[in-house]
Amino acid sequence: MSDAPDSDRGQYVSRGGIKLAAALDRFGIDPAGWVCADFGSHVGGFVDVLLRRGAARVFAVDTGYGTLDYSLRRDARVVVLERRNALHTEPPAACRLVTIDVGWTRQALILPAAARWLDAEGTIVSLVKPHYEAPAAWLRDGVLPSEHLQEVVGNVLAGVASAGLELLDRFPSPIPGHGGNAEVFIHVARAASGSG
Repeated sequence: MSDAPDSDRGQYVSRGGIKLAAALDRFGIDPAGWVCADFGSHVGGFVDVLLRRGAARVFAVDTGYGTLDYSLRRDARVVVLERRNALHTEPPAACRLVTIDVGWTRQALILPAAARWLDAEGTIVSLVKPHYEAPAAWLRDGVLPSEHLQEVVGNVLAGVASAGLELLDRFPSPIPGHGGNAEVFIHVARAASGSG
């Protein structure tokens, strides 16, 4: 179980659950019956939300080992893919939804990797952490000052199109990340291949 106090993580196994629940509500996404994947599962806050909302299967991908909460690990709908880098992991099945909560891996790399997992109608919900996207010189004690936030997020959004994806919506995380860092959810899909 997460070390976070109950008041910090709500009903979920980690604070990430609060974040993703708000994003799914904002984006109008109902994963009931869907095959989903979660990149950067760690304790499993995102996985927890997907299961509570009826996902048929969730592939929990993480480079770590033994971090996924036991209550999720024992759920028959969860396929635990530990010690796996999502950038180099082949999808076991096509997914209707891929959720992403990674740290050091930039969005320009992880979004194209996630797109390989999507089915024909699939989309991606990714938590952008601008402090990991920004030049190190801009950080103050690990925190990205607000004056740089829009530029960094803008650069990430510009990269969405470069990755062959289309931005459907964006939404500020309802609670900050570590150190009080602002975070932003993006909802993306494969870009239309052209008019026809």
